[in-house]
Amino acid sequence: MTNVLLIIFTISLLYLGIAHRLLTYIKILVFQGIILFGIAFIELIQINALNLAFVLLETIAFKAIAIPLFLNYVIKKNRITRDAEPFLSNFISLIIITMIIISMFILSNAIDDSGISKIYFVVALSTLFTGLYIIVTRHKLITHVMGYLVIENGVFILSLAVGNEMPMLVNMGILLDIFASVFLLGIFVNKIGDILKDADVDQLKSLKD
Repeated sequence: MTNVLLIIFTISLLYLGIAHRLLTYIKILVFQGIILFGIAFIELIQINALNLAFVLLETIAFKAIAIPLFLNYVIKKNRITRDAEPFLSNFISLIIITMIIISMFILSNAIDDSGISKIYFVVALSTLFTGLYIIVTRHKLITHVMGYLVIENGVFILSLAVGNEMPMLVNMGILLDIFASVFLLGIFVNKIGDILKDADVDQLKSLKD
C-alpha cells in the first residue's frame, strides 16, 4: 500500500510540472499532504504514540490545511494573477521532470545499501529536484514558496527512507523550519505586493538599494 501511495505522489509531481494555475499548485500541495499522511500512518504505526500523533498532525493539519490556506490568503491579499507563468512549455516541463524521475531511479540502482528503501529514495530525490525545478522555471515569488514546500516534502520522504522511526526532535526541527520559512517568505511577498503591482521575480531587477 505504501508503494502505491509513493507512486501516486510521484504522479502528482508530473502534474505539478504542467500546472498553469496557482490554485492548482495549492490543490496539489493539499493532495501531497494527504498522501504523506497516509504514508506516515502506515510506515510509522509501530513507533511511540506521541511521535506518531505529531507526525500525523504535521502532515494533515499543517501540510494539507494550514499552509494551503495561508498561500491562498497571500494570493488574494496581494491580488496576484492566478497564472503561474512558467518560463518553459508544459511539454518541456513534463519531459524534464520525467527525466529527473528516471535519473533518480537509475541512481538508486547504483546504490547498494540495504538500510535504505530504494522507492523512498527515488521519490524523495525526485521531489527535491522537482521543487528546485519549479523555483528556477517560474516567474512569481509565490511559486518559489510553493517550490520550497515541495522540496520540504521531499525531505520528509527522505527521512522515512533511512529508517521507520522519526525522533520528536527531528519532527520539531522540520516543523520549525517550515513555519519560519513560509511565514518569512509570506511577509516578503506581502511587502513586495505593497510596492509592485504583481509579485513577479522579473520586476525585482528594477529595485534599487
